[in-house]
Amino acid sequence: MTKLNETLLLKYLGASPTLRIIDFFLDNPLSDYSKNEIVKNLGMGRVTFFKYWKELERYGAVKTSRQIGRATMYQLDRENDIVKQLIKLDMALARRTMEKAVEGHKKPVAVKSN
Repeated sequence: MTKLNETLLLKYLGASPTLRIIDFFLDNPLSDYSKNEIVKNLGMGRVTFFKYWKELERYGAVKTSRQIGRATMYQLDRENDIVKQLIKLDMALARRTMEKAVEGHKKPVAVKSN
């Protein structure tokens, strides 16, 4: 992953394979994906992906959403306590970044005295 595409969450917590997978789902909340699609979109090696994917399944962070032919589709389990906390953190980071950007663009207003 290039630094240009690094999200706030990955900048803050680091771009570990587990977080990259979760972050992929956070950035694409309206869709579900097959494992092959996730690997392709992340540009991650298959061995690395499957090693960390097992952990995400074990902790219930991802869930099966549907079956399309032989492909199983997955999405983030937004009811999972860990996922809920990561979503909160992601939103807090975005809010803080926006607040800082607004602060940086505020210009002092000159007040005329009579």
